[in-house]
Amino acid sequence: MIGAIEILIIAIIFGIIYGRDAIDKTFKKHADENLAESFAVDVKEFYEKDPKRLILLVAGGLATFIFVGLGIYWALTRTDLLKMIGLE
Repeated sequence: MIGAIEILIIAIIFGIIYGRDAIDKTFKKHADENLAESFAVDVKEFYEKDPKRLILLVAGGLATFIFVGLGIYWALTRTDLLKMIGLE
């Protein structure tokens, strides 16, 4: 029977192989620009294609961040999680 670690290793190997192919096909960064410049160009192109989609993406990201933050706050204040990990 295959264990969880073996499945994880296989998934990582496939992710490296197929991820590298996907990055090579979509990578548009030039050698003379840094990450922020490349990201700014990508966001500008994304906004020019559909401005409403970018606004919804930002709103969704913010909502996800707030949801996860409230979940962590709830877990730390309403449960005995801090006692379980020895921080209280």
